[in-house]
Amino acid sequence: MQVKRFFAADMRIAMKMVRDELGADAVIIGNRRVAGGVELTAVLDYPMNGPAAKQPNPALEAELRKTQSRIATAHAELKSAAPRQPRQVADEKKKSPAKAAPAARPQAAAAKSPSSAPQVIEAMRSELHGLRELIEVQLGSIAWGQEKSRRPQQVGLWRRLQRVGLPADLSRSLLEKVSAINEPRQAWRMLLGHLSQSIKVSKLEPLEEGGVIALVGSAGVGKTTTLAKLAARYVLKYGPQNIALASMDNYRIGAQEQLKTLGRILDVPVIQVDASQPLAKSLAPLARKRVILMDTAGLPASDPMLRMQLQALSDRGIKSKNYLVLAATSQSQVLKAAWHNYRRCGLAGCILTKLDEAGSLGDVLGLTISQHLPIAYLADGPRIPEDLHLPRSHALISRAVSLQSEEDPSEDTMADMFSGLYNEVSRQVG
Repeated sequence: MQVKRFFAADMRIAMKMVRDELGADAVIIGNRRVAGGVELTAVLDYPMNGPAAKQPNPALEAELRKTQSRIATAHAELKSAAPRQPRQVADEKKKSPAKAAPAARPQAAAAKSPSSAPQVIEAMRSELHGLRELIEVQLGSIAWGQEKSRRPQQVGLWRRLQRVGLPADLSRSLLEKVSAINEPRQAWRMLLGHLSQSIKVSKLEPLEEGGVIALVGSAGVGKTTTLAKLAARYVLKYGPQNIALASMDNYRIGAQEQLKTLGRILDVPVIQVDASQPLAKSLAPLARKRVILMDTAGLPASDPMLRMQLQALSDRGIKSKNYLVLAATSQSQVLKAAWHNYRRCGLAGCILTKLDEAGSLGDVLGLTISQHLPIAYLADGPRIPEDLHLPRSHALISRAVSLQSEEDPSEDTMADMFSGLYNEVSRQVG
C-alpha cells in the first residue's frame, strides 16, 4: 500500500496531482485546509470489499460514499453546536428545573473560553467547504465517464465546443437540442445553427436611431477609441453638422485631450460634463444635435463615483442609450463582473472590441447570449473608422470556430467542466 500527501492551492489542482502520480485507482483518505491551500492524503492499492468493476470506478464510488457520510456527520455536529435561542433555553428550564443546575456547568465552562465555540464552528465550516470541493471534483469525473459510456456520439461535440471556448452551461443547452441527431457532421451543423440563432444583434444601427449614445465599461476596453470610430463613421456619412461629443471622464487627462483632438479633426463640438451638475443641464447646449456620443470613465466597482455616473445615465429625462463595451480578450469572470457593475444604468446592448487580438470568442459570446445583450458593433483593429463593423451572427460564429484551439481538451479538463456544471446545479438547488 502506497500512502502519500499532496499540497496544492485548491482541491482541483490537488486532485489532478493525485491522478497524475498515483493514477485513477488512488483513494482519498483525508483532506484538510492548510496555509496556502489544501492537503490531500491519498493511498494506492487501498483494500476494497467486493469484486472490482471497470465501470464505474469502485474506489472512486467508495470514497464518494465515505465523503458524503463525513459531510452528513459534520452537518449534524455543526447544527448541534449552534447557539440556542433565549426562548428555547427558558422553555427548557421551565420543563426541567431539576436539571438546570447541572446544565450551568457547561455554560460556565463556555464562559471561560467564549471564543472557542465560534472557532469550532468556523473549523467545521472550513472542513465542509473542503469536503464539498472534493465531492464536486469526484462527481465531475464520474459524470464525464458516464457521458462517454451512455452518449458517445455527443462526446466529440462536447470536446469541439470546449475547443471553441463556449461556457459549459451554454454547451449543454446546445447539445440537448441536437441530442436526437446521430450523424456527427449534421449534428455539428445544426448545433452551429442554433448557436447563431442565440446571438442577438441590434435591429437598427444606433447611429441611425440618433439621440444620446453613451459607451460604458471597464477601463482599458476601448471606449474612447470606439467612440472615435463611431463619430468618424457618422461624419463620413452625414457630415459634422448634427453630431457632438461629450465626456464624463474627469479622471484621465489623456482621454479628454484625445476627444478634443478628435473634435478638431472632425469639426464637431466637444463638451466636458460637469459632475457637480445634472447631466441634462450639461447636455442642454447640444439639444439640437441629432446624435450625441458620450464617453464615460472606467471606474472600479467600489468607487462611489461609479454609482453617481450610472444614476446620471439612467435618468429618464436624458433617454440615453447605454452600450456596454466588452473586450473580446477579457476572461469570463471579468466580463461577468463588467455586466454586473454596469447593468444598473440600463443597457441597450453591447459593443465587442479587440476581436483582432482575441484567442477565443467563446467567453464573450457566452455572456451576450446568457444575458440577452444585443450586439451593436464589432471593432477589430485600430483604424478609424475602417475597423468598426455591423455584426452578423453567422459571421461571428464562423470567426469563433476559426479561432478554436487546435488540440482537444484533456480528460481532466472535461472532468473539471462537468464538475463546474454540478456545482452550478447544486447552487441553484441550494
